Amino acid sequence: MVFSSIVFLYIFLPIMLLIYFIVPNKFKNAVMIVVSLIFFAWGEIRYIFIMLLLAVMDYVCGNKINKYMDNPTKKRIFFFIDVGTNLLILFFFKYADFIITSINSITNLNIPLLNIPLPIGVSFNTFQSLSYIIDVYRGTVKCEKSFYNYLAYTMLFPQIIAGPIVRYETVDKELEVKNISIDNFSLGIKRFIVGLGKKVLIANNIGALWNTIEQGQISNLTFVLAWFGIIAFALQIYFDFSGYSDMAIGLAKMFGMDFDENFNFPYISKSITEFWRRWHITLSSWFRDYVYIPLGGNRKGFAKQIRNILIVWFLTGAWHGASWNFILWGLYFGVILILEKLIILKLLDKCGKIFSHIYAIILILIGWVIFAFEDLQKIGAYFGAMFNITNFVNNEALYYLRNYGLIAIIGIICSTMLVKKLLVKLDESNKIGIKIIEVVVYIGILILCTASLVTDTFNPFLYFRF
Repeated sequence: MVFSSIVFLYIFLPIMLLIYFIVPNKFKNAVMIVVSLIFFAWGEIRYIFIMLLLAVMDYVCGNKINKYMDNPTKKRIFFFIDVGTNLLILFFFKYADFIITSINSITNLNIPLLNIPLPIGVSFNTFQSLSYIIDVYRGTVKCEKSFYNYLAYTMLFPQIIAGPIVRYETVDKELEVKNISIDNFSLGIKRFIVGLGKKVLIANNIGALWNTIEQGQISNLTFVLAWFGIIAFALQIYFDFSGYSDMAIGLAKMFGMDFDENFNFPYISKSITEFWRRWHITLSSWFRDYVYIPLGGNRKGFAKQIRNILIVWFLTGAWHGASWNFILWGLYFGVILILEKLIILKLLDKCGKIFSHIYAIILILIGWVIFAFEDLQKIGAYFGAMFNITNFVNNEALYYLRNYGLIAIIGIICSTMLVKKLLVKLDESNKIGIKIIEVVVYIGILILCTASLVTDTFNPFLYFRF
């Protein structure tokens, strides 16, 4: 089940909200747990028991670590049991076939693949569990004494499938007492509708162009269509993923909880360093706090800082998928970030905002080509089309420009802060006429999304595979 579906919007969510607000506060977590189980079972029932077993292990190990705070040996044993088991589960389901395939290609062996389906949201779930147990081990948060509350935390269906990655310290108080109010509920509905609009009206429509290009003959692409295609993918993945995050944050608001922001208009960035402060913020901060800083960060000399950056970006790439293109994508950005620290950021300061923005966008688009194709040969072919100016344009390219140019322009405008500023002004106004316009805008978005979902079958969520 996805948020952008008729079943979720008009059956699952209304029933859940009705039950959630009827029951007393002490039973709200129970409703969340049951609803989350139903939500996961809808997509992949066979792996629910693994999620439950890991939740039990996290809870037990967290309490044992807290019990043995003054006994470093026992504390370390339970820490490594929990971390090791979580990483083993992630490795087995996500990377086993990748390792087997790599071994087969190098050794010419024919080891059979396991072909095990990837559990929904396994990467997000694992990182959420690891953040909890690491923080308990460090003593930065107190362990959760109630298994009931911990289960509600680890199974929060709004975000566990595709983020944002919610740390325990962010919601620990709200697991006990929900911050439910009319204002929060109103903000939640508006945030959810904005996310739904991003996903259904922009990501799905511009994604149809990329889907056509991706499945076509890349060798036949012209210079113009290759660049237009990767711009379409960049818009699709941004509005798809940030739209999902908005919907998750909006749902949390409705339920009386606050999730961290995950995107901050990344395409307005003027460097790759800035881009990664704005894109998938909860993942970047997770790697910073749990990998980069523990490795030494920038505190042990520049050589080790470079090593730490490359390790983090190798892991960032691998986290996104069990394929060499994701690892290459991660290292690509790692190298650029190192070069920016060395010299490029200083040069960009002298070049002006326009040049800096063009520089960042071009490098981001090149990165999306690496990300989009698991076949390395297709990556090379696509780059060949992007940088072959002799094959500039043809009728096919002009056809796609005419058909998708408007939605691309809308997407580019909506990826800046212009629309957000307009919505904020509508929200802050006390004039009745403006308030009516605001209501009409949100209802209009919901109606357009509903109509689109009823008539269109193209409705993928790119980050579900992670």
